[in-house]
Amino acid sequence: MAFLAAYLARTLSESPRLVQLTGVAMWLPLLLGGVAGGVVSDRFDRRRTLVWQLATLIPVVFGAGALALTDTLRLWMVYPLMGVLGVGWILDMTSRRALIYDLVGPARIDQAMALESFALGTGMTLGTLFGGSAVDALGVGRAFVAVGVMLVVSLLLFLRVPAVAAAARSTVDGAPVSPLAQLRDGWGLTRHQPGLVSILGITASVNFFYFSYTPLVQVIGRELGVGAGLTGLLAATAGMGMMVSAVAIARGTVRRRGRVYCAGALGAMALLVAAAQARSYALVFVALLAAGTASGVFGALQASLVMASVPAEARGRALGLLSTAIGVLPLGMLALGEVAEALGARTAVTASALGGLAVIAAWLARRPHVLGMTSDPTG
Repeated sequence: MAFLAAYLARTLSESPRLVQLTGVAMWLPLLLGGVAGGVVSDRFDRRRTLVWQLATLIPVVFGAGALALTDTLRLWMVYPLMGVLGVGWILDMTSRRALIYDLVGPARIDQAMALESFALGTGMTLGTLFGGSAVDALGVGRAFVAVGVMLVVSLLLFLRVPAVAAAARSTVDGAPVSPLAQLRDGWGLTRHQPGLVSILGITASVNFFYFSYTPLVQVIGRELGVGAGLTGLLAATAGMGMMVSAVAIARGTVRRRGRVYCAGALGAMALLVAAAQARSYALVFVALLAAGTASGVFGALQASLVMASVPAEARGRALGLLSTAIGVLPLGMLALGEVAEALGARTAVTASALGGLAVIAAWLARRPHVLGMTSDPTG
């Protein structure tokens, strides 16, 4: 979906700013509603929430396909479509990840989250590769319809996930707790959990300075003179890298998970600089793949670190705070889009990644708690 939206913006305009806005529209709901999504996760049945999320998204995607097939899909329509997808991401990132913890428990959460990262990376890889190839072979409208079909398959598969018995999440000592109180308590976690704050700062930095480059892959592909298929291959490097790092983490136990998490964040930034400065398609591909692998290490560990840093009854809200930290991504996209508009995509990406290295180093000097976090098989 993200690839198709960015591709549409690229073909319907020549503006890096408008391409970046597709990512802004998708990720902005996380910034505005991440903690609220965490309250939903802690308050309601997580499996049922995810079923409704998929069931709502499917007709929206088919509707976009119908508009494209009838040549009535306009650029302005893409942005609310991505906003709906972003709202779904809130529920997905808070409820699905907490549900994984419910299913496997603390002893296997690192491996389970690595497998989750592998599945996400596989989806990103196949999605971007399919997106580019489908656009070349079928056109944008049929590509949207194909995405809708895959979402239907995803819903049918998810219905096979067993229900997980959980204690009531909306009561304390038998007394009901209002959603507003849970929302307030969610923000309150930042006052009492220094380890959580340390993690959130790294996450916000990586999303603002690193992941904001992704829509600009379309612009870089155009500068390299390649079509939708090869541009899709460049975009797929993020998912490919996640798959590589997820397999490595799933095969063993990460003892110094906090340090590995930070190393992945710093490595991704440095490798993104190399990708932005490369001048051949092959070098850009290799550098982005390496950066994706490093960011995959970061991504595979962040949710398990967050869930291990708070009490069990607050995991959904902690993941909501994580979603809010991820939600700074559209702000980074807006800033990067403006710089790219003025100075060019490569210069903008280089400056962003270098800025990210500096900010993470400064944050760790002030909030080093995450560096001391290790795996805790006892929960």
